[in-house]
Amino acid sequence: MTRIVIIGGGPGGYEAALVGAQLGAEVTVVDCDGLGGASVLTDCVPSKTLIATAEVMTTFDSSYEELGIIVADDTPHVEQAARVVGVDLGKVNRRVKRLALAQSHDITASVTRAGARVMRGRGRLDGAQDLDGSRRVVVTAADGTEEILTADAVLIATGGHPREIPDAQPDGERILNWTQVYDLDELPEELIVVGSGVTGAEFAGAYQALGSRVTLVSSRDRVLPGEDPDAAAVLEDVFRRRGMNVMARSRAQSAKRVGDRVEVTLADGRVISGTHCLMAVGAIPNTAGMGLEEAGVRLKDSGHIWTDKVSRTSAPGVYAAGDVTGVFALASVAAQQGRIAMYHFLGETVAPLDLKTVSSNVFTDPEIATVGYTQADVDAGKIDARAVKLPLLRNPRAKMQGIRDGFVKIFCRPGTGIVVGGCVVAPRASELIHPISIAVDNNLTVEQIANAFTVYPSLSGSIAEVARQLHTRKTTAEA
Repeated sequence: MTRIVIIGGGPGGYEAALVGAQLGAEVTVVDCDGLGGASVLTDCVPSKTLIATAEVMTTFDSSYEELGIIVADDTPHVEQAARVVGVDLGKVNRRVKRLALAQSHDITASVTRAGARVMRGRGRLDGAQDLDGSRRVVVTAADGTEEILTADAVLIATGGHPREIPDAQPDGERILNWTQVYDLDELPEELIVVGSGVTGAEFAGAYQALGSRVTLVSSRDRVLPGEDPDAAAVLEDVFRRRGMNVMARSRAQSAKRVGDRVEVTLADGRVISGTHCLMAVGAIPNTAGMGLEEAGVRLKDSGHIWTDKVSRTSAPGVYAAGDVTGVFALASVAAQQGRIAMYHFLGETVAPLDLKTVSSNVFTDPEIATVGYTQADVDAGKIDARAVKLPLLRNPRAKMQGIRDGFVKIFCRPGTGIVVGGCVVAPRASELIHPISIAVDNNLTVEQIANAFTVYPSLSGSIAEVARQLHTRKTTAEA
């Protein structure tokens, strides 16, 4: 029987285990924290659970008056309008942890039911490939005991951990990384978020919605520098309008506790103060101390593992999946990389990873969902594409729901009208992006999207309307 050892139980690891076991391999998953990895235990599942509470708060606060909802509120008037609803952060965080653990247990049950073995411990490769083509993996348990496993193939899916600034070390109380925020029992009164990428923007928006006064420190010109510029502009405008202090072109140099407060010093000498500081400055792959280079696994300068489009590393019989590869820090991509690795090694038909069909979402309010080619690709000349952007203000369902911010944008090839990308900024954009993802994945045309029925009224009607406008422009251009 083919022996497979998977080091790391995140989405890439556990999805690979399910496939390998279902295809008849003898699979062992080595993990030290719990299946699901950081994605389930400290990152994606916890943060999106927290954001779910924040989303309810934002929806209620921003639209109850317009929708005619009357709420008794005897709170004295202060500088700004009183909050109609509040939050018990301790209760929210207990729910976050409970759901994360439950999800991890569900994944473990699924993997073991499929026939895979789960081992608690840290795994590392032990030298080069043996003469018979097998690999050795050393598993170190919490008590220090070691066990050597022999494998025909090894998958590395160890994820990453929060990057730290030397002069801004988290203490778990006032200066925090994103894995530590769920230990808070009380809502931060004044939260400084350092980093305006996806993680920073999501937490900044969530805590602002929960009731914190938030300062977002961005070293770049705008929030979410890696996203569609139109989408980022909408979100930054929403952040500022809701009272967030967004500091652009402001690089944090250090953070230190001063009594019961935190002072963040910027590179230009300015100092900002708050009750708490969240460091969201990226992640580092968990590749150190795993014997990778000694085993022939090539690492990038960033420490990520180099892989090809079927998840192979430079070492025969060694695959990698997930954040440790630095491809896309998305659970969906990690899971697909893990599946591809197993299909490839076990001789099944497999399609290489195609990043241009990946849909992603920023869980802010409004959400930002994208798929395929982007505005940056078009502007850089990587693809010749037409685009139409339609504000949600023109959508009847959006008007009914009091939604003012957001848009639908679709990119298509000028000659054929084939949809090659899209961006949706809206509440639950993560749900609205799917029809555009289907179009990109199946080379559908804007005419086909336009001719498909949509419910009236619905936010998805804007997708069809954008497609109609693109089709009309294509037809006019041809004429």
